Amino acid sequence: MAKKYPVQVKVNGKMKSAEVEPRLLLVHLLRDEFDLTGTHIGCDTSQCGACTVMLDGMAVKSCTILAIQADGAEITTVEGLGSREELHPIQQGFWEKHGLQCGFCTPGVMMAVNGLLQENINPSEAEIREALDGVICRCTGYQFIVKAVQHAAELIREQQSQPVSLENVTTRGDVS
Repeated sequence: MAKKYPVQVKVNGKMKSAEVEPRLLLVHLLRDEFDLTGTHIGCDTSQCGACTVMLDGMAVKSCTILAIQADGAEITTVEGLGSREELHPIQQGFWEKHGLQCGFCTPGVMMAVNGLLQENINPSEAEIREALDGVICRCTGYQFIVKAVQHAAELIREQQSQPVSLENVTTRGDVS
């Protein structure tokens, strides 16, 4: 039996820890140890991108990173984007513009798109296609995915342009 090492990561805003063998991949830590099965294993060769997650703010293929390399990192999986009650703009875009078919690649696509939209909330079609270059969808020609990303970017821009409500804010010294 191989020696195990402690790993502590912040996943979707929550601290998690595990004892892992040095050869354990991040994708298996997320799926098998933390039960975050939205991160898919597609090809086992790092070609498909179904396992893409955000690692310290960067979109990465979690099948290419050892779990011990992620020790101390902040990770966001597709489960951390939004909720059923409040979809993230990327999820909303995919829902409204039919950006998925079978859905197997969708979590990886969404996380790759998340990386793009964190850097550029007004990407061109070429920039969207470039960001999707490392994620393979076998069901579609990407047209609906591109439209979904454009819509998500629009939703994010709208959110950022909305004024902050000061309705429930109090000021120092305000005595009622």
